[in-house]
Amino acid sequence: MATETTISRPAPFVEDIGKDLAKQAVAMTGVPVVSTGIAGLSKQAGETAEGFQARQDAARAFTTRQQSLAGLAPQVAGQDKLQQQAQALATQGVGSFQPFLQQAQAATGPQAFQQFMSPYQQQVMDTSLAEFDRQAQAQEQRIRDQAVSSGAFGGGREGVLQAEYQAGSDRNRAALQAGLLQQGFGQAQQAAQQQFANQMGLASALPGLQRGDISTLGSLGALNQAQAQAGLDATREANRMAAFQPQEQLQQYGNLVTGIMGGMAGSGTQTQQIPDPGFLQTALGAAATGAGIYGALKPR
Repeated sequence: MATETTISRPAPFVEDIGKDLAKQAVAMTGVPVVSTGIAGLSKQAGETAEGFQARQDAARAFTTRQQSLAGLAPQVAGQDKLQQQAQALATQGVGSFQPFLQQAQAATGPQAFQQFMSPYQQQVMDTSLAEFDRQAQAQEQRIRDQAVSSGAFGGGREGVLQAEYQAGSDRNRAALQAGLLQQGFGQAQQAAQQQFANQMGLASALPGLQRGDISTLGSLGALNQAQAQAGLDATREANRMAAFQPQEQLQQYGNLVTGIMGGMAGSGTQTQQIPDPGFLQTALGAAATGAGIYGALKPR
């Protein structure tokens, strides 16, 4: 039995393109991938001179591609004016309650009442005592006048009355002065206690205010972090584009070649088995051949 093999091949220019693509793909596998310029490279322990040279060549090519693709590199938009204004306003209010808390804290302690004493306390006391002394003198004069009218002026009875009145007047004057001091102290102490209560209220409000600060700063920090991350992502994407531009270009080239070859007749090898002629067929063929020859030689 005979074997017949048929080989179909694409057009020669398509074969040339395929060979060129395969050659570039094989060459690409030997080029190291770098994502930095040559200044960022250093020879590593155990690295051969050839390997380091290959990385240096790849780094130079990377820098060239970076410059060539600068116009296509991704960019990050900065914050607009409204965002900047919102961030400035938010940071102005952070910690603004602190001075009030410090002032409230200064109103605590055993001597805190002193700062709440009336600045007119001494004037009030002086005026009240002066009025008391005026009335006491008037009362003393009435006692003397009564002594004169009764004929006891300068006597022992007048002296006793004057002494008793003076002692009582002194006690009343001291009581008046003590009452005024106690009244001023009580008012100042009450004001200090109120201020202390205000401080405790601020202390209770402090955690909530701090949480507000944390939330505000956290939101602004997240915004800034997202902005910074976008910048890092853009830088990484630009580096990726520059690093893998040859591979991506080769892939696009391969897709183009595949599209071209898709419109051509498929290549391949087909094998067909042709059966050998049998003995009878051989004999008949030989007889037919001999008869033909005999007929040609027979005289007419």
